[in-house]
Amino acid sequence: MRTGFPCVCALTITLAASGAAAAVLNVGPDQKYTLPSQAIKAATAGDIIRIAPGTYRDCAAWSKPGLTIEGAGDGAVLADAICQGKGIFVVSAPDAVVRNVTFEGAAIDEGNGAGIRADGASLTVEHCTFRENQDGILTSNLPGATLTIRDSTFEGNGTCLPNKGCAHGIYVGHIALAHIENSHFLATRTGHHVKSRAKRTELVGNTIEDGPQGTSSYLVDIPNGGSLLMAGNTLEKGPRTQNPTAAVSIGEEGGNRPNSEIVIKANTFTNDGPPTVFVHNASKTPAQLSGNVVNGPARLLVGPGSAD
Repeated sequence: MRTGFPCVCALTITLAASGAAAAVLNVGPDQKYTLPSQAIKAATAGDIIRIAPGTYRDCAAWSKPGLTIEGAGDGAVLADAICQGKGIFVVSAPDAVVRNVTFEGAAIDEGNGAGIRADGASLTVEHCTFRENQDGILTSNLPGATLTIRDSTFEGNGTCLPNKGCAHGIYVGHIALAHIENSHFLATRTGHHVKSRAKRTELVGNTIEDGPQGTSSYLVDIPNGGSLLMAGNTLEKGPRTQNPTAAVSIGEEGGNRPNSEIVIKANTFTNDGPPTVFVHNASKTPAQLSGNVVNGPARLLVGPGSAD
C-alpha cells in the first residue's frame, strides 16, 4: 500500500466530493420541486429528498446510489401511481433509505403492484406505512441483496388474482438477508403477511395479526427454508383466515438450504380461528422452539425440531 502525501490528497478529495454530494432537495407545493419524482430525478448520489406533508399522485424510479427519501414530519403520502409497471417507488440503486413515507393503492393488472419495488443491492425502510397495496414491498431475486425494515406498518395489503398468483404484505425474493423489526402487520388480504425466500430471514419484535377482518393465508411463509430467526413477536391468526393449516410455514416448496438454522423463541401466538399449527416445518433443518406462548386451539410444532 502507498504511504505519504499522495494518499492524504486522495483522501481529502474523496471527503470533499462526498460532502458536496449531500444536498437536501425539498418537495412541496411551495418548493422548487412540487413532486417527489422531480427531486429524485434531479438528485445526485448521496442526496436527501425531503417531502412535505400532503398526498402526491406520483411515482419514481431511480438508480442513483445512497439516496435518502424522507417525509418532513407526518403525512407525506404517495398514492395511486405506478412507475415501470412495478410500483410507486422502484429502487434499483444500492444503499437506499426510505423513511417516514406512506404508500397507498399500488395496483397493476399482473396483481403484484408494490408500494416499494426493491431491485437494488440494499434497501432500508424506516417509519413507513404501506396501506392497501397489492404488495407492500416486493424484492427482486438478487443473491447478495439485503432488505432492512424498522418501525413500519403494513395494513390491508395483499391479493390473489386468478392465473396471476398472490401478492403479500411483504414478498422477499432470493436475497441474502431480510431483517424486519418492531413493525406491525394487520389485516393482510388472501396472501401472507410476510413471505420470504431470503437465505436468512430475521423477524424481531413485530406484531403480525389478522384481526377480525384479515383473510390472510400464513402469517409467515418461508417456502424455501433457509435460516430463520423469530424472536419476541406477537402473532394472531384470525377467524377469517383463508388457510387455517398453519401460522408459520417453513420449506413447503422445497429447496432446503445447507448450513441453516431455525430459531423461534419468546413469541406469543394466539389463534382466534379454526384449530391450527403454530409452526409447520417441512424443511430438513430441525426447528428450535423455546419460550413461546400459544393461546387457543393450536399445536406448537409439526415437523423436525424440538419445543420447550
